[in-house]
Amino acid sequence: MMLTIPTETARQSDISPQRVAAKGRLSVSRLNGKTRLSRLYQEGAAKVRMPFTQGDHLEAILINTAGGLTGGDRIAWEVDVGADASCVVATQASEKVYRALTGKAELSAKIAVAAGGRIAWLPQETILFDRSAFSRRLDIDLAEGAEALVVEATVFGRLAMGERVMQGEFRDRWRIVCEGSLVHAEDFAIGPQVEATLQRGAAGNGAAAFATVLLVSPGAANKLEAVRGLVGEKGGASAWTVGKSGKLLARLYDQDSYLLRKRLMPLVELLNGRAGLPKTWSL
Repeated sequence: MMLTIPTETARQSDISPQRVAAKGRLSVSRLNGKTRLSRLYQEGAAKVRMPFTQGDHLEAILINTAGGLTGGDRIAWEVDVGADASCVVATQASEKVYRALTGKAELSAKIAVAAGGRIAWLPQETILFDRSAFSRRLDIDLAEGAEALVVEATVFGRLAMGERVMQGEFRDRWRIVCEGSLVHAEDFAIGPQVEATLQRGAAGNGAAAFATVLLVSPGAANKLEAVRGLVGEKGGASAWTVGKSGKLLARLYDQDSYLLRKRLMPLVELLNGRAGLPKTWSL
């Protein structure tokens, strides 16, 4: 009888790398004049914590205990905001998307807001590393009189660390529905030659940090001039009437995340009203 001893290469190929498959679901409702937690579900690396707040809103902090994402990882968040309730959702830290050997990392957020409710979706920056592959999807369904503030910032490498994203893949998809009608849709895609694309004048003009800020609210247009003052020359803002509500959209860019955040923080504070900045946001 012949005994076959597997080679090191063979042994490694038989081992499937561990992947993140995480889900977090959060439901809030208004009770006795204050927004309170009504349901919470956590699975895998997805965790949710709720610090004490002074106002009548609830603040939820999303945590990925895996410490980042890479090819094959999947994390999904769901948030349901009840009638007249108000919820601010942020992340504990910036989400990091590392080099992918195979597959892509996926992050999805599905949000529903009942009549008169308000959601502030305010995750910190997503930092993409060289040769990462990442797909992000955001779906928000707003009922009559509901409002939404959405901020997503993306950083292609950390300038202070000497990092550059030469190659990679990034896809970002937003769909915002208000009273059954689509009020905002966008699809962004870049790759595989990320650095070359960002250097183009019509794309990033050398910038490495970008943010999109969307406010869906009846009074959104009233904040347009103040928003334009904070955005400055590196970006722009516009406002529209959409059905019975309004929409304000701002885009910002800068050389790195620090310079971007210096303008993004007062902008979020302005648009988030009395709820202000999430506790985890800091320079």
